[in-house]
Amino acid sequence: MKLVIVVVQDQDSNKLLNALMEHNFRVTKLSSSGGFLKSGNTTFMIGTEDIRVDKALQIIKDNCKSRDQLVAPVSPMGGNADSFIPYPVEVEVGGATVFVLPVEQFHQF
Repeated sequence: MKLVIVVVQDQDSNKLLNALMEHNFRVTKLSSSGGFLKSGNTTFMIGTEDIRVDKALQIIKDNCKSRDQLVAPVSPMGGNADSFIPYPVEVEVGGATVFVLPVEQFHQF
């Protein structure tokens, strides 16, 4: 048994959730936020048998694409203004961060 933890951008969450449920994966969805861009994320927890992990990873890969986005930087409050960039910068967002962990026991009550 494995626990697959997936962190995706909110923009990809509904598409991913629907695809996972379509393939009979049981999913717990949690709201989260990113530390770098402070934007909304969704964290999925998927408990599955070892033989279905590759299928889950393929579904995640097919439904969570990275893309470039312009973001306005936050001005430094009390920080070093020398490194502050006052104009929007392009950063890569989206995609998925995935952790696959072994599960010793699984109980449903």
